[in-house]
Amino acid sequence: MSLNRTAQPKRPITVIPVPFDWGASRRGAAEGPQAIILSGLERKLQQLGFSCTIESSRYLPDVLADIRSSSNMRHWGKTLSTVEALAHKTAQAVAAGQFPLVLGGDHSIAIGSIAGAAQGRQRLGVLWIDAHGDLNTPDTTPSGNIHGMSLACCLGHGDSRFVAVSGQQPKVEPDRVVLVGARQLDPGERELIRALGITCFTMHDIDRYGMANVMEKAIRIVSDGTDGVHLSFDIDSVDPGEAPGTGTRVRGGFQYREVHLAMEMLAEASIITSADIVEVNPLLDNGYRTARLAVELIASLFGERIL
Repeated sequence: MSLNRTAQPKRPITVIPVPFDWGASRRGAAEGPQAIILSGLERKLQQLGFSCTIESSRYLPDVLADIRSSSNMRHWGKTLSTVEALAHKTAQAVAAGQFPLVLGGDHSIAIGSIAGAAQGRQRLGVLWIDAHGDLNTPDTTPSGNIHGMSLACCLGHGDSRFVAVSGQQPKVEPDRVVLVGARQLDPGERELIRALGITCFTMHDIDRYGMANVMEKAIRIVSDGTDGVHLSFDIDSVDPGEAPGTGTRVRGGFQYREVHLAMEMLAEASIITSADIVEVNPLLDNGYRTARLAVELIASLFGERIL
């Protein structure tokens, strides 16, 4: 595959922070957006020639008093209210011709960011870079944590209230979804991947064929016939030796140059129209090491190159 090496169009970027971590079992990811911003995100994007606006988080509802929860969908009330508000905010950015860059927060927020991105697209593709599949449903979840169900919801599987966020369901079709970097999948997730025919490049594939080859295939599949591609990037896709500040660490992830290459290839392909960066947890970090890495990777996604 021959990639277009031109930089992404410099659409204005709207940074949308989502300080929310009730979708996970460990607290702290709610501090991720601020940590990424304080690590120089705005300055870096401006250096790359982008107009950048950082939104406040006042668009989010106050969910602390919402006690709706169940054993197989923990804190579902808080999560549902949050992703509904985020979907509306993301859709506004898309309608205004901006690039929505959503900062999490745990990965449950992708239900909202993808729902919002899908409102402006007829055939949205989703590139899901993550150590996990996030393809559980309330019937298959081993934990009850909604951050492990977010992609399933976007595909139309799971609790009807989450599937129906923003009305459109499903938000994306299985043949327009590609997973990259999976290394810890639950039994129910494996079954759904096979049943729906989702393309999933595991760490075994990356070890065997190399990151460049895998990303070329992923880019080709996720952009074939689509009118936009949403990148959902979980920092736990990176090996915890490089990114210790995250709540669901799994050994054997991307090395530093591998993950930068993935982002650089996406910049060259110019296919990404919206993105979320999630699961940075400063409470578990070594200083701001993981937040700074997130800023570096965002810069690579938006065209920063060595030469």
